[in-house]
Amino acid sequence: RNLHVPKRLRRTIRHSSFDVRFNTNFNGVIHACANAVRAKQDNTWINNAIIAMFLKLHDMGYAHSVECWDRGQLVGGLYGLALGSTFCGESMFSAVTDASKIALVHLCARLDRAGFRLLDSQFRNPHLDQFGLYEMPQDDYVRAMQAGLAEHPDFGDPSVSASAEIRDFLNLTA
Repeated sequence: RNLHVPKRLRRTIRHSSFDVRFNTNFNGVIHACANAVRAKQDNTWINNAIIAMFLKLHDMGYAHSVECWDRGQLVGGLYGLALGSTFCGESMFSAVTDASKIALVHLCARLDRAGFRLLDSQFRNPHLDQFGLYEMPQDDYVRAMQAGLAEHPDFGDPSVSASAEIRDFLNLTA
């Protein structure tokens, strides 16, 4: 609930034509993230071994994706790993304006509803700073993450309505 959603993005989300889904095309999201990183540099840390590992983690219910679809095309999203009540965001991509931002806000709504306590972005950057990102001292993070390992929030079924979830969440963060 500490998420700051800029006013323009809040309006964009409310009027978005994106179909936001969870865990319906994890493979497509991780490959799109790898391609997005590869387009910015010669190589990507999202290599075949990482992809294979995350696909297994997804099959086991630990890795999740948030996807923005437009007219049947995957146009943005993100994926990450759920460990207890911590969600570690791994990577995101956007093929159209604001798609990754919309996916991030939907992820936060889902995590809030499910009872997750930490969202680890791993790296700080201006894109994430606009959402109120803050750093924790490492000792505090380790304590919080370890305490959360005993918790088992349910990331949720892909059929849960993202539109109802986001309306409630945006009202909470207003």
